[in-house]
Amino acid sequence: MGKNRNQKKRNAAVSMDIAEEPVSDLPQVMDTTEAVIQRPASAAHIQKVKGRPMKRSKNVRRMKAVAKAISKNEMYVEKASKHESKKSRTQSAKTLYD
Repeated sequence: MGKNRNQKKRNAAVSMDIAEEPVSDLPQVMDTTEAVIQRPASAAHIQKVKGRPMKRSKNVRRMKAVAKAISKNEMYVEKASKHESKKSRTQSAKTLYD
């Protein structure tokens, strides 16, 4: 019973339209227009990946690592600037009391 479930009913009568002439009998004009391929503006920014594409989990880990590295770099720059400003403040205070 289950194997006949997906088959089409073949007993139904299908009407066929034979009034029109076949396409091959009519003269056809050759298409001489050139197809122009338009490239999107963002296509220049897409990098080609050589070899096998990365799995999603590996890609997510990589993106997290890049974001973490960028935030750590910004943190180190901010820390260095604070250290420099503190050093200049202490130097100015020492010269003020000397």
